[in-house]
Amino acid sequence: MLVVLAVVLSMKVGARPLSWAELSHGLLRFSGDRSDIVVRHVRLPRTVAGLVAGACLGLSGAVAQGITRNPLAGPDTLGVNAGAAAAMIAILAMPGIGALTGYVWFGFLGGALAALAVYAIGGTGRDGATPVKLALAGAAVSALLTAMTSAFILLDRDLFARYRYWIIGSLARADLITVGQAVPFAVAGMLIAVLLVRRLDAVALGEDTARGLGARPGVTRGVGLVAVVILAGTATAIAGPVAFVGLVAPHAARALAGTAHRWVLPLSALLSAALVLLADVAGRVVIAPEEVQIGVTAAVLGGPAFLYLVRTRKVAEL
Repeated sequence: MLVVLAVVLSMKVGARPLSWAELSHGLLRFSGDRSDIVVRHVRLPRTVAGLVAGACLGLSGAVAQGITRNPLAGPDTLGVNAGAAAAMIAILAMPGIGALTGYVWFGFLGGALAALAVYAIGGTGRDGATPVKLALAGAAVSALLTAMTSAFILLDRDLFARYRYWIIGSLARADLITVGQAVPFAVAGMLIAVLLVRRLDAVALGEDTARGLGARPGVTRGVGLVAVVILAGTATAIAGPVAFVGLVAPHAARALAGTAHRWVLPLSALLSAALVLLADVAGRVVIAPEEVQIGVTAAVLGGPAFLYLVRTRKVAEL
């Protein structure tokens, strides 16, 4: 119901509120007038983009927390967002690459390479890629890439001006073509996550128990990391790096349905999609006719929710 409510608000609410009749006419009997254009070319792409990006963020956060057994894990913890940002800086610095669809895939590649580096570093030693080693490797790689990114943008004002609009995250530039290009990656990441459901439950019981159940923790973490990269990279390709959503949604899902991943994964996707859409709607109206980007509103909405979960101790239950 929350997702349905978020979809309805996303379609109706904005700088120019739409009536039910205008919404129906724009979707079913498009004639090209102003309200039809708003429905078909602005509200519908933003809503679809928010659903896909939000579902990817929620799933990536749930899988990241599952494979690391860390309640504060997410794409940020595993270096995905830092790698994507570093790749974006490298591409933005190159002349002739300015279109959104022309460079977002380099961010996807950067996130993947950073995650591979985290897994390679965290997997050294006799114990392999343990949750603690992955978290430490992720923090180190993220810090290194963030420092490199900051150095580049501080030395180039033009580069900083272009970078700051991308780094906050927004659905304002969403279009159905970009979302359509990202959907196959989203589906692939979701399928991998679904196939890991039982293995994530086994890994949550501890290393020895997981091995006893035949889950092979190292393989599970490697495959899970692939799913996190694909899902987080897809969300970044659509909306830019939106922080906090992937962290909060899995905790809310566990508070509602317990720790079994067969419920946590789909609920995380749904709750995250609803949070992204509601954050986008709030950003449209809070200082209308101007807009606040979704990266800001998602943090404002998700922060109090996360504090509530921490105070009720639900955050520790993995």
